[in-house]
Amino acid sequence: MTVSNSERALLDSIDEYEIVSLTASLIEAGGENPGDTEEGTAKVLAEYCRALGFDVRTVEVAPGRPNVIVSIGSGERSGILFVGHSDVVPAGTGWTADPFSPVVRDGRIIGRGACDMKGGLAAVVAAMTAVHRAGLADEYPMTLACLVDEEDTGLGIRAFVAEPAQRSFSHCVVAEPTDLVTIFGCRGAANLEIDVRGRSAHAGQPRNGVNAISAAARIIEIIENSQTDLDDNPDPDLGPATWNVGTISGGTGTSMVADRCVLTVDRRLLPGEDATTVIERLRAKIEAADVLDAAIDVRIDVAMEMPGFLTSVDDELVTTARQSVRDIGSAGSTDIWTASCDGGFVAQQMGIRTVVLGPGEIEKQAHRPDESVAVQQLFDSARAYALIATRIAAPPGL
Repeated sequence: MTVSNSERALLDSIDEYEIVSLTASLIEAGGENPGDTEEGTAKVLAEYCRALGFDVRTVEVAPGRPNVIVSIGSGERSGILFVGHSDVVPAGTGWTADPFSPVVRDGRIIGRGACDMKGGLAAVVAAMTAVHRAGLADEYPMTLACLVDEEDTGLGIRAFVAEPAQRSFSHCVVAEPTDLVTIFGCRGAANLEIDVRGRSAHAGQPRNGVNAISAAARIIEIIENSQTDLDDNPDPDLGPATWNVGTISGGTGTSMVADRCVLTVDRRLLPGEDATTVIERLRAKIEAADVLDAAIDVRIDVAMEMPGFLTSVDDELVTTARQSVRDIGSAGSTDIWTASCDGGFVAQQMGIRTVVLGPGEIEKQAHRPDESVAVQQLFDSARAYALIATRIAAPPGL
């Protein structure tokens, strides 16, 4: 596909300076999670979009934590939904400058959230601005859902998919950093907490107690051995589900038999899996291995669950996104993601075909000191979003 004259005019109207300026303002607003709220970022985004004449709605999910829903177009037709988040991970140490005082250096914006994902938000707004200024919003409606708490427990996306529909959507693009690769699927994730209780005793007579750490070690062995079964049954596109024991904490002293040990475990989920079923199968294996006895109790709770999604690589949304990226001069490749994101909730609970596509590299640039994103990628993302939105529009009446 080649860019038409009308599309060229639309792309030429996108202003790189506006993208950089908004990205910088969003970075300055902070929003570390945990440790702060997203209120400042939400305010900056809402005020900026209201000044452009967009429809802006805020929904407070928790004190100081509002989702911001920005739309253009009358809403009489199904539009495209863009999803992003307003929180960032804590800045931490190791920065060469103030993480919330953004600078542009060597063609990159540096600051916490530049890559994940204040830059992606700004790129979506720039695309919406271009469509709005061209008078095309009613024909090609667009909505940006900027949600809180993506980096922790997902309060924002859970509230968004649960609320009564204000508009209808035909497709969804999650603007997370993918280096402009179109992600057509990702596994879900469940964070499990395994609480093992035993009986304390003096270490001089350990047989008088029941060691919870020893029982937890056997559970870890069961988890690691179960990975073989997962490896033997991968999803053709997403690969196998996986286990990872992330933390272990137990005991109160060297001279005491540990009466408690807590494991936190990451379990990546394939389509059709859920945390409840995973826990039931794990508990059955624990019971079959005789880990439990009268003095050992094991409780398994779900700390967080995030569904994955899988859109056919031949779906119109995937092919349109890929071609649009190519038409603005990038490679236009496709892939699956090893991370998880809010897109799984959209696909599962709203029934909307979904991809992930955005500026920046999540593995190389996000969640680290001197986080940055290339200005050129922000500009390219905005242009790709504008093309996708105007090429993928649903027919009248949908």
